[in-house]
Amino acid sequence: MALKAEELGVEVYPGFAASEILYDENQIVTGVATNDVGIAKDGSKRETFQPGVELRGRMTLLAEGCRGSLSEKIIRNHKLRESGQGQHQTYALGIKEVWEIEEGKHKPGSVVHTVGWPLDSKTYGGSFIYHLDNRQLAIGLVVALNYRNPFMSPYDEFQKFKQHPAVRKILEGGTVLQYGARTLNEGGFQSIPNPVFPGGAIIGCSAGFLNVPKIKGTHTAMKSGMLAAEATFKALVEGSSMELYWENLKKSWIWEELYRARNYRPAFEYGFIPGMALSAMERYIFKGKSPFTLKHGRPDHEATDMASLHSPIQYPKPDGQISFDVPTSLYRSSTNHEHDQPPHLRLRDPTVPERVNLPLYAGPESRYCPARVYEYVSDEKGGQKLHINAQNCLHCKACDIKDPKQNIEWTVPEGGGGPGYTVM
Repeated sequence: MALKAEELGVEVYPGFAASEILYDENQIVTGVATNDVGIAKDGSKRETFQPGVELRGRMTLLAEGCRGSLSEKIIRNHKLRESGQGQHQTYALGIKEVWEIEEGKHKPGSVVHTVGWPLDSKTYGGSFIYHLDNRQLAIGLVVALNYRNPFMSPYDEFQKFKQHPAVRKILEGGTVLQYGARTLNEGGFQSIPNPVFPGGAIIGCSAGFLNVPKIKGTHTAMKSGMLAAEATFKALVEGSSMELYWENLKKSWIWEELYRARNYRPAFEYGFIPGMALSAMERYIFKGKSPFTLKHGRPDHEATDMASLHSPIQYPKPDGQISFDVPTSLYRSSTNHEHDQPPHLRLRDPTVPERVNLPLYAGPESRYCPARVYEYVSDEKGGQKLHINAQNCLHCKACDIKDPKQNIEWTVPEGGGGPGYTVM
């Protein structure tokens, strides 16, 4: 699609990370700036140093995907969620593998969704199995990040899921080609912010247009981009307001689709069985037109219970055929970062992990991260300290969302770093 865009005159700059919002003297957004590259861990300039560049325009549209760094700053600074649908965003972590399976087990076009197992009854989530072309299969588990048990490991829950007899028989004899993870917006209709800010707008998953029960958001992201493009054209050529984008969004099929799906996700705040019952009523009785709109529970980071309320979970050891350890999976993601650069995962207060997270929550960052970026190691005094392996980061953003005290800040690494997913 990048090639098609360039044929139409669009300039594409891969390998550059936008790290700063640019404003004019009237606090109107005028563009973004990329980060400096070639900076060493100690802050000095390496031989490869290149300063960041400013990309300015008459209108700035942010399409960073779920939990976009700049989008979140814009939403917070301009109070866009309060002027939109009002409720906080809630998220899930999706963990995925692409397999090449045996010919006799391959059913091109087949789609399977499950809900529940192996997750506990208080955790929303489910799986997907998509049969692609060329004997390939995409399989994954989506786990809502408002789960309560700090001992839960979404990665290990996924490995456990693959051992279900019905799933294992599909995968046996196959080969894993790729591994990856990413967070998803699950707030839906209730959490849509006003996407318009002075000087631009937010589009796609940065604004949270995912249809949760379908685990589908590409179509809504594309449509939001079309609506924003139309509003931008009118604003630049006719001098109209970008509020036209917000107005047209509410008149579009995006609004209708998300409204009809609005109660599925918050229904599971009451547990698995009540959630299934309410979802069945939504689908078969009310057909998305119920007279009530359910609210989301606590923000994901506040939902984590103290470790004293739960027992550690003993996950099965990976067998190396169907289930795998994290280093093996990480290798399949082709993740790579320049080692000699300032860490892009920053602690707002360096004392919180050892002072709060470890004693109260049993160090949940060592489990919710699907790349084992965070691990507690012994210090020189025989205690435990948090070590951050930033070079392992899959850019999933789970840490930025789930940390109990919101102490981890995900910032952009040097451009070009991260997972190296390829098109199969």
